[in-house]
Amino acid sequence: MKIRILIISILAIITASSCASRKKIVYFQDEALEDGQLTTEPLQLTYKPDDILTINVSALDPETVRPFNLPTVSNNTNDLITARSSTQQQTYLVDYNGNIEFPVLGTIKVEGLTRTDLTALLLERIKVMVNDPIINVRLANFTITVIGEVANPGTFTIQDESITLLEALGYANDLTIFGKRKNVLLIREVDGKKKFANIDLTSINTVNSPFYYLQQNDVIYVEPNKAKIRSSTFNQNNGVLISAIGTLTTIIAVFLVK
Repeated sequence: MKIRILIISILAIITASSCASRKKIVYFQDEALEDGQLTTEPLQLTYKPDDILTINVSALDPETVRPFNLPTVSNNTNDLITARSSTQQQTYLVDYNGNIEFPVLGTIKVEGLTRTDLTALLLERIKVMVNDPIINVRLANFTITVIGEVANPGTFTIQDESITLLEALGYANDLTIFGKRKNVLLIREVDGKKKFANIDLTSINTVNSPFYYLQQNDVIYVEPNKAKIRSSTFNQNNGVLISAIGTLTTIIAVFLVK
């Protein structure tokens, strides 16, 4: 009977220590938002120094817009297996003064402008020389970084100019079971200074956070929970200790039988 009680006690301790609380794992545990309660709108990104832009000007007559487009460059790949050639449009780098050098139009201040703003500005100046021009502006280096307790950490290039925190975690294949859902850290640079925000993924109100929609170069860090931190301290000495505890338990059980 004493041995049975000892075994049951040990199993109970092991079970209790291995159970994960639902409150620490499940996303969005509080009540769902009603229609109209979502107050956060997608951010309109504004351009800043070191951004890389692609700008394409088109029209019914391609020759009329040729001077407004950068020439394409060829990328040749030659190896023993394949020989491929592709073309790629050159890009505009926003300099430290927030400007780009645009064909025909010269220096254009783009810092602080959204895609809508820059498209309207270029359209206004080019339509004087071209009939019905079409302007297509894209941010080529919109990247976000996800590190910490996620399945696939890394830096990801985003094709669109709108991405949410949840979509970014999706790029990283979600949090691992060891990631803290209640304390996801977001790092953002604003006017040359770092801003930090802690986000609780267990609350549905996350979707109303000003950090729910990401900006270029945002960094997301998922902190490991206590179980992961404890497991990282495991070493050979821990193995010796566990073996000693097992031996001691056996000796105690033998004496209890007697």
